[in-house]
Amino acid sequence: MIINPARGKNDPVLPAAGMLVINPAEARAGLDLAAKRNGRLHFLFNSRLAVIPAGAAPEAIFIAGPAVGAPMAVLTLEKLVALGARRIIVYGWCGSLHESMPIGNILLPTWGVSDEGTSAHYPGRMRPESPTATRQILADSLTAKGMKVHSGPVWTTDAPYRESIARVTRLGREGVLGVDMEYAALIAAAAFREVELHAVLLVSDELWSGTWTPGFRTSDFKKKSSDILYFLADFCAANPAAGL
Repeated sequence: MIINPARGKNDPVLPAAGMLVINPAEARAGLDLAAKRNGRLHFLFNSRLAVIPAGAAPEAIFIAGPAVGAPMAVLTLEKLVALGARRIIVYGWCGSLHESMPIGNILLPTWGVSDEGTSAHYPGRMRPESPTATRQILADSLTAKGMKVHSGPVWTTDAPYRESIARVTRLGREGVLGVDMEYAALIAAAAFREVELHAVLLVSDELWSGTWTPGFRTSDFKKKSSDILYFLADFCAANPAAGL
């Protein structure tokens, strides 16, 4: 390739484990968390990057974001991998394609239905998947916190305003549980770069009925989203991906 991701002279060496936060609101919350926990901020494209705590502590993690949409998310992922990331937990939102997964539930994607333009540029296995072992630990830990957790495929699209009733209905009947804008591309890039990637997607809206039902404006949703962010930061610190 003509351009390759690389660590610059002033770039940090990252801890092996950390988070890529998709949405701007959660990314700002991640910076607040970094300030509370003696984190250090670094430049990262149009995103922000923090190492928490600053230095080389065994429990150190990174938090990066925002990175909305497949191209930006993969661009950010590539840089994180070049800086040393080996286990990345993506935190974002998704729409529900199935009535069994209402707003406020959590989806841990297993694989992605690609309807975006980025993943095709990362050749490899026909259907890369998030590794089962860590995903199950995540599921068990979130369930123990009182969260309702689902695992299954997610549809990734570049065009959220072109999600037709027919497409949503067909994918839901085929067992696809949610829709987002990043996962299929991220898991393809992670498999290509041989790093471990998982996603935790909070259901922010429902599409399965054929009528859009948003839920991300409520105070309960915002509180749950903040709680999950802090939980994932602690999860990364307790699971440092040693040896990856």
